[in-house]
Amino acid sequence: MQNKTALIHAAIAGLIGAGMAGTAHADDAMGGGKPKMEKCFGVAKAGQNDCGAADGSHGCHAQSKVDSGLHDWKMVAKGTCEKIGGSLKAGQKPAPAADKPADAAPQADTPSKAK
Repeated sequence: MQNKTALIHAAIAGLIGAGMAGTAHADDAMGGGKPKMEKCFGVAKAGQNDCGAADGSHGCHAQSKVDSGLHDWKMVAKGTCEKIGGSLKAGQKPAPAADKPADAAPQADTPSKAK
């Protein structure tokens, strides 16, 4: 009787182990689990910051009083902070978005469409 119980326990443990291994393998196949994140300053809306302000003006999540506060931050996917207008350093104004041209004036060799 004890051998039968031990055999059932071993079978159940094997099934659970196989299920966990399958889940881990699926995570690896989909890109390796959690995405890498980084703190992004200057993008949090009032009351939507992730944690305490870098200047100590408040100490907790959701306590920012202004939109885009330079000391308030949110976690974003690594590499996206400056693209969405944020800064990786507290207290610094965000860099201009990378996709905006610095000079909006038309180039001289561009043909005109107006006729």
